[in-house]
Amino acid sequence: MKRSLVFVAACLSLALAVTAQKTQLLHFYVEAGAYQRINTPVCINLEGLNKSDTLSYQLFEKIKGQLKEKPFQVETGYVPLLWWILDGTTNAGQKREFFLYSAAPVTKSNTITTELTADNIVLKIGNSEILNYRKSVLYPPAGVDSAYKRSGFIHPLYSPSGNILTRISPRDHYHHFGIWNPWTKVRIGNHETDFWNIGSKQGTVRFSGINSVIDGPVYGGFIVKQDHIDFQGNKPEEIAINELWDVRTWNMEPVTGLKAYIVDLTTFLSVAGTEPIVFVAYRYAGGIGFRATGEWNNKNSTVLTSEGLARKDADGSRARWVDINGEFRDKGNSGITFFSHPSNREYPEPMRVWPENQNGVGDVYFEFCPTRHKDWELHPGNLYRLKYRMLVYDGKIDKATAERLWNDFAYPPVVNISKK
Repeated sequence: MKRSLVFVAACLSLALAVTAQKTQLLHFYVEAGAYQRINTPVCINLEGLNKSDTLSYQLFEKIKGQLKEKPFQVETGYVPLLWWILDGTTNAGQKREFFLYSAAPVTKSNTITTELTADNIVLKIGNSEILNYRKSVLYPPAGVDSAYKRSGFIHPLYSPSGNILTRISPRDHYHHFGIWNPWTKVRIGNHETDFWNIGSKQGTVRFSGINSVIDGPVYGGFIVKQDHIDFQGNKPEEIAINELWDVRTWNMEPVTGLKAYIVDLTTFLSVAGTEPIVFVAYRYAGGIGFRATGEWNNKNSTVLTSEGLARKDADGSRARWVDINGEFRDKGNSGITFFSHPSNREYPEPMRVWPENQNGVGDVYFEFCPTRHKDWELHPGNLYRLKYRMLVYDGKIDKATAERLWNDFAYPPVVNISKK
């Protein structure tokens, strides 16, 4: 009996100690605004919060008078952000109430993970691969000029069911690499270098290091460095452009009832030298490029832009989003919807879409191209950003779904901190 009382007293003392450590830090509301939200990422700025290094956070939503704990993840940086998924459906005009507490640290399972291999960074959700980012140099097929070797691209990109959506080093364009974004006509001093058509041996792009890899319950991904190497400068090789890729995917169900996930790709550019450089207007350049699987052609694939244009009319037009969908033999349909952020240069962003008879069969290529119609001058000492999101899915989506997801990306829910 005495032992039981001692055990109960010890448990009570421990519970009181843990409770004493929990302090309310923030009381806030998340407002859907003008748009319906379904399972969308949300963040709150943690700048200015006082918190001991020995403590963590607990996030709760108040639902019908009860506090329900929510998974979250802190993104450290110049301004720390706390991310979570605003789960379920939040109708336009609706607001939801949250509390943030300090608490003793707890171990959380990471649903989104990264794995480093000799060649790749592998991004996974659970045990399933989402994409591979290529770190090591990939050489072209045997007998092809080694000038076509490259690193720093995404391939394969998988649909949720495992269909491979990307293609690399095809015979018609050995310089195509899944999802990638080199610049074609770049004026550097008194010469022009092509980083896209690497067979010209004027320049290339190389993976040059990992800044970070991130595993987490809410999102996971990596930040990598890429160098744009100029072969026509004063030295055999000179770095002309510094680039960072921030790639992340979210632990969420973006479309109810559909197998899908979200991948964000944000690229940061800066001039490596002391003089401005110019991205000269051209139909291919930078942004985000996608060479689709060789299984797709003009008979089994479709293109639809936010402005309602199909493949035959889309090239050179502008859009907020573009959906590309195709059929895999005996495996149904899969697709990617590309979203361009309103902060991107030349938004709504111009695009390059291959004609319906490309290579005689209608091979599929798409690119958001911010310099399609106008030059872009970059100055030393400045940092430039282009921000994209991809919905990767099996089956098909409709225009209303694409619009809802673009609204989440462009105009996310608003967080308002209670001053009471």
